[in-house]
Amino acid sequence: MEFVKQFATFLHQKGIIKFGDFTLASGKKSSYYVDLRLVPSYPHEFRMMVKHLQNQIAEKIGLDGFDSIVSVPTGGLIIASALAIETVKPLIYVRGKPKNYGTSKLVEGQFHKGMKVLMIDDVATTGGSVLNAIKLLKDEKIEITDAFVIVNRMEGADKALNEEGVKMHSLLNVLDITQALFDQKLVSQETLEKVKRQIGS
Repeated sequence: MEFVKQFATFLHQKGIIKFGDFTLASGKKSSYYVDLRLVPSYPHEFRMMVKHLQNQIAEKIGLDGFDSIVSVPTGGLIIASALAIETVKPLIYVRGKPKNYGTSKLVEGQFHKGMKVLMIDDVATTGGSVLNAIKLLKDEKIEITDAFVIVNRMEGADKALNEEGVKMHSLLNVLDITQALFDQKLVSQETLEKVKRQIGS
């Protein structure tokens, strides 16, 4: 749990996680906002996060358990790129919409039928963008059984991915982060309760 404490403190100190009243891209209200796109601006912490992700993958499914890493632009792709370099694994990615010039492909990179991929993303809320990507990959007859995210917002992504036959793993969830900050007296009891209410626990 040392990583959780250390990383949660870093996220809080740098304003990568903020508590208050926010409106998310989906239009949903939230008691906190986490923007992992800021992490690569801090190379030491970014490297620590990627290394930790690599260890978790090695432990849970094994680095030989998949042929290629896949992600969705942009948040997840930056993490997946760093991970691909560290693990010396091929990388492909799924566009949200096809580019309207050139080959207008949705899946970029080298892939083939029956290939097994591991999905990487930054933050999971309901799992929408990852689910779209999973469906596109399956249309291309690409196999996918596991997805790893850095932060699970605990708002249904696990269940949604599970229904597609994909198991979601996360380095941290928002409750762990908030609890670690509360234990260090960095956030109030009220903040912790608000997050608990939001995830319905």
